[in-house]
Amino acid sequence: MKQLTFGLALVLAAGQIASAQQMPDPSQMAGVPLPAPELGTGTVSVRLMREQIGNNIADHQVTLKVAGESKTATTDAQGRALFSGIAPGSTVQAEATVDGEALQSREFTVPAAGGIRVALIAGLQAAAARERAAAESAAKEPPRPGMVVFGGESRIIAEFQDDNLQIFYILDIVNGARTPIDTGGPLVIELPRTVTSASLMEGSSRLASVNGHRVTITGPFPPGTTAVQVGYTLPHDSDSLTIEQAWPAPMENVFVAVQKIGDLKMVSPQLPEQQEAEANGQKFVMARGSRLNGNQPLSVTLSGLPHRSRVVRNAGVAVAALALVLGCWAAFTGPSARTEQASQLTARREKLFAQLVNLEQQHRSGKLDNQRYATKRQTIVTELERVFGELDRGPSTGGEDVAA
Repeated sequence: MKQLTFGLALVLAAGQIASAQQMPDPSQMAGVPLPAPELGTGTVSVRLMREQIGNNIADHQVTLKVAGESKTATTDAQGRALFSGIAPGSTVQAEATVDGEALQSREFTVPAAGGIRVALIAGLQAAAARERAAAESAAKEPPRPGMVVFGGESRIIAEFQDDNLQIFYILDIVNGARTPIDTGGPLVIELPRTVTSASLMEGSSRLASVNGHRVTITGPFPPGTTAVQVGYTLPHDSDSLTIEQAWPAPMENVFVAVQKIGDLKMVSPQLPEQQEAEANGQKFVMARGSRLNGNQPLSVTLSGLPHRSRVVRNAGVAVAALALVLGCWAAFTGPSARTEQASQLTARREKLFAQLVNLEQQHRSGKLDNQRYATKRQTIVTELERVFGELDRGPSTGGEDVAA
């Protein structure tokens, strides 16, 4: 099963892109003091609410504990109780009791300039319990026709492992309704035809499966988020590659991160915003774009890719062909001539292929520029072709070795 490297995971964590803004979660802001520079120095504003933002509690007593003493004030029509003249540096805490529920803020220090705002919210636990019950009830209802989207936290990321390009789709399929959604059939993602080793990653929903280059996510989709994480290898044998991927549902935001090696560049008409980041000693190019409609392909071109030349791979095929030729030739020649010729050809073959492998290593490490590399490679390949030609014609005296 494919896994992200630690460095790329750090970049993704650091490069989170905010989704569409939502109303503040009351439970996250209750009792939390916030700086209020617009208030006068030594002023504390306490807002009293019931269950949610905006449901103000008016004409209710609020207490502010200051250095062991208590000050009281009554909330106005906006649910605010105002305390002024608090000495900067004082440690204070706001309190109130609503329907028998005791509410307390965190302790905080009055700043030297400006004031503090804090909210006390009653009934949060009861409201959360009702919300859970309603959500559980709705989730049990029969699926209804509707749409899902690839949420704003979906990611497309790439890194290199031994010069192999690994692509990862980290997808959040979002059903914003309370009930299950039937999209009229499964969502099918057709990966590029040349991919190899495509598989689901740990954390993927059981609704997802991979077969060859096809990812299938069956419905109905439950309320909330369905996680699908796919990894695959995308072979390439040149320094540039264009990846096109269509999505079976709208993608709210597009985010692509690619590990940067050498002069790698990423270009896409759908990713106008780019920046570089570094994590764990590795550089990454991150880009983002706006919404993609369903079945609208995302096109990304990568250039400056590290890649392996076909020469060594083709040389391996040539070795097998040479062995076959030698075997056939040995069956039809005399023992003495066969032994001598085989010895010469084997020695020449081994030396030439050693030179070829060494040349490839020098080029990949940057020790040879492209012009010298091409000239030396052509010389060695030409000699190899001559050796193959001698084998086709039968035993001969051969020629001298070629130095790299």
